[in-house]
Amino acid sequence: MPDTIASLSAIQTATATDQVFEALYHALITFGLPPGTKVSEAEIAKQLGVSRQPVRDAFFRLSQLGFLSIRPQRATLITKISEIGVHQAAYVRAALEAACIRDAAACIGAEDLAELRTLIARQKLAIETGPRSVFHELDDLLHRRICEMSGHGHAWSLIQEQKAHIDRVRFLSLSFGQQNAYDQHVDIVEALAAGDADAAETCLRDHLSRIRSILPVVRQENPQYFEDPET
Repeated sequence: MPDTIASLSAIQTATATDQVFEALYHALITFGLPPGTKVSEAEIAKQLGVSRQPVRDAFFRLSQLGFLSIRPQRATLITKISEIGVHQAAYVRAALEAACIRDAAACIGAEDLAELRTLIARQKLAIETGPRSVFHELDDLLHRRICEMSGHGHAWSLIQEQKAHIDRVRFLSLSFGQQNAYDQHVDIVEALAAGDADAAETCLRDHLSRIRSILPVVRQENPQYFEDPET
């Protein structure tokens, strides 16, 4: 298996599973571990410098998110992207975030807006300097903070449980879609600054609905990463 994950030799037992999970999650989202790759607990444990137990626990968590197919007595595989899974997750995400952003528009304060505008500025810098993974992380952070500012931070945990397939499509789309995503983020924040819940929700839904139009483009450019349509 390629050396795609940074060593975690200094890992501590109490946080081992979380750190292994985060390292693998990042590798999956950024295609350091592409769909179809076979992975083993023993190899990952050796690469990260940990015992097999935290790797086993992280594998289970990743399988629950839809990233891994764990098959007894057979190789564990990184799943391919499911178009059905993308559409289902997009529906759930839009419903939850739309509710959050309306509440955020009603209660957001000056410090919150300053933080969001700082994130916007960091996204602009990420577009100019790269790598794509930095913009992807800042994109997630903006959406998470809006949920938290609305008083419904728990909603982001539910969204994360749903959006595994979306995240990989989003990352691939950043090869051509970063500027558009950035522009829409600016519109969302300005609508929040105006306290306009209707405009904020409209901007958000327009932004999240992009996944439907970019999905065919991403699939055409990366067919090897997707499930067969009849699967």
